[in-house]
Amino acid sequence: MISRELLRHIVIQQKARIEKPGDFIERTLFGRIMAAMDDDRILILSGIRRCGKSTLLQAIKNSRPGCCYANFEDERLLSFRAEDFFMLDEILHEVYGTCSTYFFDEIQNVEKFETFVRRLQDDGKKVILTGSNAALLSREFGTRLTGRYKLFEVYPFSFPEYLLFRKIRPAENAPYLTEEKAVLVREFRQYIGNGGMPEYLKNNDPDYLRTLYENILYRDIIARFSIRRQRLVRELVGILASTITLPFTYNSLKKTLGLTNAITVKEYISYLSGAYLYFELARFDYSVKKQLGAPRKIYCIDNAMSTLAGVSITPDKGRLLENIVYIELRRRGQEIFYFSQERECDFILRDARRITAALQVCWEVGQENRKREIEGLLGAMVEFDLADGTILTFDQEDELHVEGKKIILLPVWKWLVTGNTP
Repeated sequence: MISRELLRHIVIQQKARIEKPGDFIERTLFGRIMAAMDDDRILILSGIRRCGKSTLLQAIKNSRPGCCYANFEDERLLSFRAEDFFMLDEILHEVYGTCSTYFFDEIQNVEKFETFVRRLQDDGKKVILTGSNAALLSREFGTRLTGRYKLFEVYPFSFPEYLLFRKIRPAENAPYLTEEKAVLVREFRQYIGNGGMPEYLKNNDPDYLRTLYENILYRDIIARFSIRRQRLVRELVGILASTITLPFTYNSLKKTLGLTNAITVKEYISYLSGAYLYFELARFDYSVKKQLGAPRKIYCIDNAMSTLAGVSITPDKGRLLENIVYIELRRRGQEIFYFSQERECDFILRDARRITAALQVCWEVGQENRKREIEGLLGAMVEFDLADGTILTFDQEDELHVEGKKIILLPVWKWLVTGNTP
């Protein structure tokens, strides 16, 4: 049990830190979060470490009276237990005054936290939580607070947010103006390599990113799940980082790693996904059984992290472009698959029970790949009776008509800035 004096000292220090003035890049998610502040649900902001969740909390806190805050990532709270929540509540009222809105960072570090959170909600308080492990949060809330919370996934900066960070506010017609377009293309080229992790963009220090990456691997995966074979996890991560956007099977990774059981690989990848580091993309099939048995593709939360962890010295720029598109589709809440028959289509989007769009991604469409890219997209369009499809490239723009179908070539940077969903 933690002492009252230490807990009060921590709360006062954290209050000073959260109220410290600083630059705030307005996130696209901010408006959606604020729209949900007046209902009675618990709000959860979940995402990879250091992607900006705490900064979002600060912005929300500054917009509302009667807020209080506690961060359970503080190492001095390692001895904090569920029975200490009553004492914490008293101290929060002492330090902040009347508390009607509670902000808790990384609360999943405390076992049985959901009981206290539910009591606050029953008392009419607004509760906003952050967490960096999707599996732990969903497990606890799924069993005890079903239907009483709303989840927001927070990602590293999108390209429009990256532009705001760079103090660039493009006009609505910027993609059509020569000088403004040149700025967007230049900045997007940097974004492809630098990614969108806020602190890394501020200091441009690879050591910071490397340390963050190591912390995620060790604290959120190896230590949390008591994995003894650390080397195996690191080898798996190196393979995944070097093969982003490419198909894989658990059996193929099992053989590469010299394991006897593919279930171990599946579990480790689920841990990586729960920590928002890597994501699997399933191949679409009308048969759920065939879909589960088909090869999957792997994507990374951030291009700079993927490049750092991979073994390739010069990462494929086309695959980095595809990785950006995948993360953006997740950010927009799309249900995503890839499609493969004779040719492959990178992404198809499903709305309820219907496929609504097909997208292909490549650096550029040229003589060498034109047939492959168009046929892959066309195969999906025919299969799902789509009148048009999209090929996203680095900087090509065109409109093609093939076999009675319309194919739009569009620069990824323009797709990101305009926010259009094919």
